[in-house]
Amino acid sequence: MAVLPHLRKMLLASSLLVAPALTLPALAAPATPAPHAATAMDSAVKATLPNGLRVVIVPDRLAPVVQTQVIYLAGSAAAPNGFPGTAHALEHMMFNGSKALSRDQLSTVSARIGNVSNAFTTEDTTQFYFQAPAHYLDLLLKIEADRMRNVLLTDADWGHERGAIEQEVARDLSMPFQRYTIALNRALFGGTPYEHDALGTRASFDKTDAKLLRGFYDSWYQPNNAILLIVGDIDPATTLDKVRSQFSAIPSGKLPARPVVEPAPVTPQTIKIDSDYATGILSIAYRMPGSQSPDYAAAQILADVLSSQRGALFALVPQGKALGTEFSYNARVHAGVGSALAAFPKGQDPSALLGEVRGILETIRQKGVPADLVEAAKRKEIAALEFNANSITDLTQSWADALAYSGVNSPADLVKAYRGVTLEQVNALAARLLDPAHAVTGILTPSGGKSPQIGGAKGPESLLPPPSKNITLPDWAATALADLPKPEPLSLPARYTLKNGITLLVQPEHVSHTIRLYGSIRHNSYLQQPKGKEGVADLTSDLFLFGSTSHDRLAFAAALDALASDASGGVSFSLSTLSANFDKTLALLAENELHPAFPAQAFMIMKQQAIATQAGVLQSPGYRFQRAVTKALSPADDPSLRETTPQTLSSISLADVQDFYKAAYRPDLTTIVVIGDITPEKARASVESAFGAWTATGPQPAVDLPARPQSKHSQAIIDDPGRVQDSVYLAQTVASGVKNPDRYALEVGNEVLGSGFSSRLMQDLRVRSGMVYTTGSDFAWSANRGAFMISYGSDPDKTSKARDAALRNVSSMQSSPVSDDELLNAKASILRAIPMERASFGGIAGQYLSLVDLGLPLTEPDDRARAVYAMSARQVQDAFHHWVRPDEMAQIIRGPAPK
Repeated sequence: MAVLPHLRKMLLASSLLVAPALTLPALAAPATPAPHAATAMDSAVKATLPNGLRVVIVPDRLAPVVQTQVIYLAGSAAAPNGFPGTAHALEHMMFNGSKALSRDQLSTVSARIGNVSNAFTTEDTTQFYFQAPAHYLDLLLKIEADRMRNVLLTDADWGHERGAIEQEVARDLSMPFQRYTIALNRALFGGTPYEHDALGTRASFDKTDAKLLRGFYDSWYQPNNAILLIVGDIDPATTLDKVRSQFSAIPSGKLPARPVVEPAPVTPQTIKIDSDYATGILSIAYRMPGSQSPDYAAAQILADVLSSQRGALFALVPQGKALGTEFSYNARVHAGVGSALAAFPKGQDPSALLGEVRGILETIRQKGVPADLVEAAKRKEIAALEFNANSITDLTQSWADALAYSGVNSPADLVKAYRGVTLEQVNALAARLLDPAHAVTGILTPSGGKSPQIGGAKGPESLLPPPSKNITLPDWAATALADLPKPEPLSLPARYTLKNGITLLVQPEHVSHTIRLYGSIRHNSYLQQPKGKEGVADLTSDLFLFGSTSHDRLAFAAALDALASDASGGVSFSLSTLSANFDKTLALLAENELHPAFPAQAFMIMKQQAIATQAGVLQSPGYRFQRAVTKALSPADDPSLRETTPQTLSSISLADVQDFYKAAYRPDLTTIVVIGDITPEKARASVESAFGAWTATGPQPAVDLPARPQSKHSQAIIDDPGRVQDSVYLAQTVASGVKNPDRYALEVGNEVLGSGFSSRLMQDLRVRSGMVYTTGSDFAWSANRGAFMISYGSDPDKTSKARDAALRNVSSMQSSPVSDDELLNAKASILRAIPMERASFGGIAGQYLSLVDLGLPLTEPDDRARAVYAMSARQVQDAFHHWVRPDEMAQIIRGPAPK
């Protein structure tokens, strides 16, 4: 789906954290399976152990990293009646210790191997994953084998974990789209195991005890109900031997009857939700085939066609009738949900837009879809086969989805299914599924409103004893993790500076037959937009949607579809393509980037849409929360406080857009990273051919914000009546930019304080007390600025207690050195996470672009690794004492008004 930049900001205004581009919220369901790289599939090794455990091993040499995923084929649908969150509760408890590792030992091990581990529960599965340097595979297998049958489930542990999981419920129920999803599940699947969201409820958790959890565990957490997936830089034959050694002795178990999902016909209804989003969202939802249905592949192609940029639904955006659209298809095993989504400005009556969307869907139901869009969708689904190998995480999840959800042997089976889809199948499915007599309409209106009643008792107030700062590991773990990995220089890309000033970085990677290009123009809207023209940067970016002077919007999209490629222009531009189509796709991208169409009619439509929506943005709690943070850290005249308003947008002309483009879009501020199945020489020749004629005029603009004075203590409360939970930031400036002499010491200290499950903040605010579900801290750096921030979410009656506990932990970092084990954990976590940071094309490119943007050398990660390796506890203490000011941290709260 295309979401225009101003819409992204509106949707972000509902979030706790400032994040990159965001799409409309997706319905809560497992990701739709995607096909996978032929190279990975060709070398996959599969086996089923005598106890029934299915093992799939997929080598990928992108990075010296391995990811394991244990998939238990039981999720919320298998929960006992009256206890919809049982699977989710057990997921939490799987991190509370087993016979081989206690809770504190498990969190210590996780930290020392890089702190990349988690789990998630869906209606049909519960999935646990670790990622680590590849030589720790034995360690990961031992952990998963032990907790497959030896997890510790006590009432005492559950009593404390319940507080954290109830905070998770409160967090999610503060999100309007989550509340809509819960209501939609009831409407589409009432009376079936899919009726309840996998999250669970506070009321059910209050009734849950260790006996109930043990019963669910013994029923479903058996090797003959599990899939073990191992992906990464491993030898399949040796890995299979290791799996047999760890898992073969676990006996199989007798499984209960699987839940039956046989929903009754859908009764049409309208669900209305009060929302704190900056824009309204409407939805028309249908029940669709499940991932194991014979119609699944045709349903996926139908969804792709309905989301196409050449389709009638998307056309509502350039026509000025919707801020953004998409068709979302989320397939559970036994049934799926398809939903047409569209966004509208706050204060606008959605009736006309709702009528437009209904009319489009009805036309498709009666007349079918264009044949060329079906073929384009099939090409893109099959091309995804190659792209997934470019990320070890994506590769793992695509295999997991194919095995656990679609019930096929590999993603290649999905490719065969997509190839077999016909236009007649897609049209027949559209005629049957898109029936308004079985549709559920949702309208999320940005009106605030009261927070929902979520029921259940408050979380526990008693505290667990604090964990020791020196955790003793069992010999098998201590031996594996005894030494810190000595820093080794990272490989560097080929680097070129083109005649027009473009910095080109090329990294060949041959894990797939694909190439990705990532481009970034250094810019700063706060400094570069003319006064009184705030908003011109976003309007300029919006207009790249409309193609180039040679290919209009539809022709541009059609050309990309023909190549099974993606490309988009702007200050951040990119392409993804099969290797054979690189030059053709690059030519289209360069055409869009260097010769954007900027049509006058499109400009007027986008401008009016931006004016209509910006008032809602300014009033939204999320925007006001983010602005309060900026105000707390910035002087009154700081450029970062410049604000886009309906008035500034109204003053912008098409000439202003064209002038901004000429001034800000410059090759001498541009970095291009090319990664994939290509040589440096070929990449340079292609980029020079496509972008060599691009020139810059005049002096380079300033793009780095100036230094700012130290912030002082302040408080701000942003009322958000629709939320259940407080979201809290504690923040301060750090009086230096990215070249701060103590930056690495602060990073190591932050790893102890607020990064990962073993951190002091997580242990104190969540594990011991259950006051929060998530909490963390971080340092943020730009060229001339720094900031330190702690974040958490809690029930309003726990906000002050959590703040006091957080600040006590900060002060303790200053008053005494961290322990030897804490220092070891932090250093090991940072050093062992280095290969994980480069386990995807996006991760590699993101690191390079960030270094260039900050003016740092590409060898900076090596300097960082050496500094971290040599770091002392005294250096950490001194850095926190010098730069962190707990008494002067600002507090910004977003949450429900006091009752």
